[in-house]
Amino acid sequence: MDRLGSFSSDPSDKPPCRGCSSYLMEPYIKCAECGPPPFFLCLQCFTRGFEYKKHQSDHTYEIMTSDFPVLDPSWTAQEEMALLEAVMDCGFGNWQDVANQMCTKTKEECEKHYMKHFINNPLFASTLLNLKQAEEAKTADTAIPFHSADDPPRPTFDSLLSRDMAGYMPARADFIEEFDNYAEWDLRDIDFVEDDSDILHALKMAVVDIYHSRLKERQRRKKIIRDHGLINLRKFQLEFELRREIKRLQEYRTAGITNFCSARTYDHLKKTREEERLKRTMLSEVLQYIQDSSACQQWLRRQADIDSGLSPSVPMTSNSGRRSAPPLNLTGLPGTEKLNEKEKELCQMVRLVPGAYLEYKSALLNECNKQGGLRLAQARALIKIDVNKTRKIYDFLIREGYITKA
Repeated sequence: MDRLGSFSSDPSDKPPCRGCSSYLMEPYIKCAECGPPPFFLCLQCFTRGFEYKKHQSDHTYEIMTSDFPVLDPSWTAQEEMALLEAVMDCGFGNWQDVANQMCTKTKEECEKHYMKHFINNPLFASTLLNLKQAEEAKTADTAIPFHSADDPPRPTFDSLLSRDMAGYMPARADFIEEFDNYAEWDLRDIDFVEDDSDILHALKMAVVDIYHSRLKERQRRKKIIRDHGLINLRKFQLEFELRREIKRLQEYRTAGITNFCSARTYDHLKKTREEERLKRTMLSEVLQYIQDSSACQQWLRRQADIDSGLSPSVPMTSNSGRRSAPPLNLTGLPGTEKLNEKEKELCQMVRLVPGAYLEYKSALLNECNKQGGLRLAQARALIKIDVNKTRKIYDFLIREGYITKA
C-alpha cells in the first residue's frame, strides 16, 4: 500500500535508516504497521527486503517525499518550505537574498509566488481574520476598556468630592498633586545655546532624557490608578481603619493585654500619660505663640479643653467673626505614615494633604541647603499656594530646626 507523506528537507532532522544507519534522502520509506517509534528505511534497504524484529518486508508502507506541488504546479512542497524559511531568515522584501538562499528560483519568481499565495491568497486571509476574531472574542470578557465621560465631574479644590477623588480632575485627566510633582524643576535652569561644548550638550540631553523617564513613570502610575478604579479614596478608607484596629490589637498583645477590661485600663493610662506630656510642653508652646494673639487664644482654649476632658481640636473663631474650617481628616491619605505628630497637627490645621506637605518640605530643605538659609519671600516664590499657609509651613520648619533663616 503506497501513500505519500512529507518531512523536513534537512537530512539531519530525520531519524537514520534502520537498515544501514545512513541519513535519509527523499524519497524514503516509512512502515505503516510498525511503531512508535516510526520505522524508516532508505530505498536501497527497502529494495533488499530488509527485516528487523517485528518488521516484515510485506508490511504496508508510505513513500515519504515532498517532491509534489501544493499551491503551484511549478513549485514543489520542498520549495514552498524553503521559501518560507528563507523569508523568515532574510526578512520580507529582501527577495534577492531569499532567491540566493533557495538557489532554485529567481528573485522575481520568489516575490510573485509569495505575494500571490501567502499574502493575497483569500484562503489564508480568511483564516487569519478568523484567528484574529477568535483572539478578540477570547479577550472580550477580560478586557476592561476605559471610556471617558461626556461631562466629567469638576470638583472644586479641597472640596469633599475632590478629597474623595484624591485630588483627581477628570476634565483634565490630571491630579492636583502629581507623582514626582517637582520633576520639572530640574529643567528650569537648562538653556541650550550654540556655544555649548559637546560634553555640556550631552549632559543637558541626559537631564532631558531623565525627565522624560520620570514623565513616563508618572503616566504609568496614573494609568494604573485610572484603569483599576482606584480614584475614589473613600472605598479604601475602610482598609486603613482595619489596619489601624489591627495595629491597636497588636499593641495590646505586645503589652501583655488579653481581655477588654485590661484594654480599657491601658487606654485610660495611656491617655493620662499623653495629657501629662502635653502639659509639660506648655511653657515652650507659650513662648512660640506669645507673638501671635490669635494663636495664643487658640492655645489657651485648647489647654482648657484638655483640662476639662474635651477634644483639643476644637475649631476657633477668627477675628472676622466667621467660623474657620474644621481640621483636615488625614485618615487614609497617602504619606500620613511618614509624618510625625507635630507635622500631622500642622497638616490638619492648615488643611494640607501629607503628600503636598512632604513635597513642599523637600523643596524648601533643598533650597535652604543650596543658599545656606532661607527667607520667607524665597519660600513663597518656591511654593505657589496660599501665602498664609506658606507662612505657617515656613515658621514650623524654622521652629523645628529643619531650615534656618537667611
